[in-house]
Amino acid sequence: MSSTAESPQSDTAPQTTPKENAPYVGLMTRLISWAVDLLLINLVAIITGLGAQLIASIFPITKNLKPLFVAIAGGVYVLWTAAYFVAFWSVTGQTLGSRLMQVRLVTATGEKVKPVRALVRWIGMNLAMIPLPWGYVPIPFRRLGFPDWLAHTRVIEAQQLSMAAARQERLRDAGDGSRQTPPPVSPKPDSSLSRFGDDRDGTAR
Repeated sequence: MSSTAESPQSDTAPQTTPKENAPYVGLMTRLISWAVDLLLINLVAIITGLGAQLIASIFPITKNLKPLFVAIAGGVYVLWTAAYFVAFWSVTGQTLGSRLMQVRLVTATGEKVKPVRALVRWIGMNLAMIPLPWGYVPIPFRRLGFPDWLAHTRVIEAQQLSMAAARQERLRDAGDGSRQTPPPVSPKPDSSLSRFGDDRDGTAR
């Protein structure tokens, strides 16, 4: 009697990391997302600057202090820009432009980006522009630019419903739940009838 040795087979399929499965985003999608973000950043900065200029016009300011106020305004603009990207990346992984283009920033393993990593990526975005945007040249070929290489992040597609579609889906789910009929309730036996039956049984005996 001959016995054949069977090679053991694993019950689970080989695991793949999110990095291998994630559909990375190309250059054009990123450019549109950046354009939307920069438009919003500059719009808020312009409105704030006009308000500050209106307030400053009320109080007389010497010409010697104007360079100081210009430097302060530049510093506030840099802080505002950094706060915009770092806050959105670390909270939801999506800036307003990223949400519009349905993309999301994650780590190389697909996890949520921490504030420190988001700040490193923002610094890498600015370094990639010096002196020319050479840091973004590899994106059309490797889908990975200098900021993502520096911070170990990835920009992936994030298909999601619009706010109106999500609201309609919630309303539809709520309507389906309300239309479900409750389970039938079995009637309880009447105690008076049971006692009447017992009396009849005693009389018969």
